Amino acid sequence: MTNARDRLIVGLDVPELAIASAVISELGDTVSFYKIGYQLAFAGGLDLARELVQNGKQVFLDLKLLDIDNTVAKGVESVLGIGASMLTLHAYPKAMRAAVEAARGTDLCLLGVTVLTSMDAEDLREAGYDIDPQALVLRRAEQARQAGMGGIVCSAAEARHVRGIVGPDLAIVTPGIRPAGSDHGDQKRVMTPADALRSGATHLVVGRPIVKAADRKAAAQAILADMQG
Repeated sequence: MTNARDRLIVGLDVPELAIASAVISELGDTVSFYKIGYQLAFAGGLDLARELVQNGKQVFLDLKLLDIDNTVAKGVESVLGIGASMLTLHAYPKAMRAAVEAARGTDLCLLGVTVLTSMDAEDLREAGYDIDPQALVLRRAEQARQAGMGGIVCSAAEARHVRGIVGPDLAIVTPGIRPAGSDHGDQKRVMTPADALRSGATHLVVGRPIVKAADRKAAAQAILADMQG
């Protein structure tokens, strides 16, 4: 399951370092890749990211940067010092170009966030976008490819179409992954692990189905088995 382990990213979407540490300890060598987002980052998660990297794990910093070009570039430079493998920013062309220039010559994979998996067409209309989610995802994917980004974050439902736009080399990271029969929570565009990989995803982000499980290690192993199958 080595390949599957490299492609499964466990979302540490928890409020405290103690909880995150317990998850990491319980999962042990079963998992090699972790995502740290806003909630944990603001509670000491950036120091945890450094610790994970030092211990041979990979880290995906889901910080969704978006600001003026200089601020985005300086943020990327600071992230390089942490040693993270992946970093997200909202897929706005100017921000992506600034980030790519700041990360040039490094191994940091910059990921453009297209449309959040918690959003559907009605949500986009409320936000002022007169476009359906899939069309906006594809537009952002093309802009990310042109900017030289390392990959895209999108729903697995759009992964096949995105792959056709970005080509074979860019990463496609898909949140909203739910094992068959599990609760979707606040996610509106979801897919099972095996189906997401078949659709063109390279990495799967799984949070609550593992973190909230009674037996976290068993839950992760079941998802890895589904991916491997």
